[in-house]
Amino acid sequence: MEKSNTSKGLMVLQKAHLLVLAIYKVTKNFPKKEIYALTKQVRRASVSIAANIADGCKKKTIPNKLNFLNILEGSLKEVKYYIVLAKDLDCIK
Repeated sequence: MEKSNTSKGLMVLQKAHLLVLAIYKVTKNFPKKEIYALTKQVRRASVSIAANIADGCKKKTIPNKLNFLNILEGSLKEVKYYIVLAKDLDCIK
């Protein structure tokens, strides 16, 4: 892998990690009744984004890389939806 691609991958992974940290921080204040529902789901989906970036960056073939990108894109859509839901449920402002 070229150095520029590696650097970009690391930068994206760092941003994904910051997203995970932000999600964990925000969800600390979610209602306790949501601990096994919304809290768990949004945390799991955010971690999946970062994990798939980390794993996908090391894949050797384009089809393997694309598979991980596809999975993380789905997880990103999940996180976006959970944020909308959390706002509608007044868990966050």
